[in-house]
Parts: sequence; structure tokens; C-alpha cells
Amino acid sequence: MKQIYRLRVETCIGTIIDVHKTAKIPEEKENLVTQFELLKKAITRMDMSQVSEQDVLMVENATNALLGEFRPMFESSSCGPVYRQQAH
Repeated sequence: MKQIYRLRVETCIGTIIDVHKTAKIPEEKENLVTQFELLKKAITRMDMSQVSEQDVLMVENATNALLGEFRPMFESSSCGPVYRQQAH
């Protein structure tokens, strides 16, 4: 189960990175992508035995809220698609 938690958190972080790279973000904000990439690497070393379903749900809810902030950019077509085809 803990591997599933790790995968869910890694997927959230990866999605944020991908969306951020696709969106037209000012260069001074590029440090944010770097921070998320470091976070994604840190997750691979994290002791997931200390993580609960509730913790993962909080990460997923925060990811959904952040993606909601990007929604207007993508709906206005000022950004291209994040992924060329559906992953799942």
C-alpha cells in the first residue's frame, strides 16, 4: 500500500511540473519547477511507512486546487495541451 501512496504523490508532483512547463510562466517563476523537481526526487527517498491515506488525500486535494488556478490559462487557449494523448 505504501508504494501506491508513493506513486500517487509522485504523480501529483509530476503533473504539476508538466503543467507548469506547458503554461507560459514568467522566467522569474522558473525556480518553482526546480523546487518541484527536487521534491519529486526527495519523495523517492521518503519513508512512506509514516504516510497515511489522509496525507495522500491532502496532497491530491492541494494538487487539484493548484491545477484549478491554471485552468483559465488552458481554457483561453493561451497554452497548448499538457499531454499529447491520454495516459490512462
